Amino acid sequence: MNIIELFEDTPDVVDVPVGEAIFERGDPGDRMYVVLEGIVEIRLGDRVLETVDPGGIFGEMALVDPAIRSATAVAQSACRLAIVDQELFLHMVQQAPPFALAMMRILASRLRKADRKLEPSRR
Repeated sequence: MNIIELFEDTPDVVDVPVGEAIFERGDPGDRMYVVLEGIVEIRLGDRVLETVDPGGIFGEMALVDPAIRSATAVAQSACRLAIVDQELFLHMVQQAPPFALAMMRILASRLRKADRKLEPSRR
């Protein structure tokens, strides 16, 4: 499934210049983003946790859990982002089961990466 194709015609799109924060740690969250063009860094302080390329998503935790943002998202290059609010997210989950599965796979992958970082090194 190509995430970009699902969201390229979404009317709610934003262009973000290089270096601009899309959201910051501690902000309330009510939407996620799909990277249509460009690269976004997810940061915790000065540390880059993840780089999100075209076709990737970020900020999805805000639609699953209403807590504040846990990291900062910054445009590493000029970006074009589709904005996905709660209503569109629920519509996509209901109407496009492959989208729901893709979301679960992304969350599982991120959880595994976090687990590996916490795992004591094996000797």
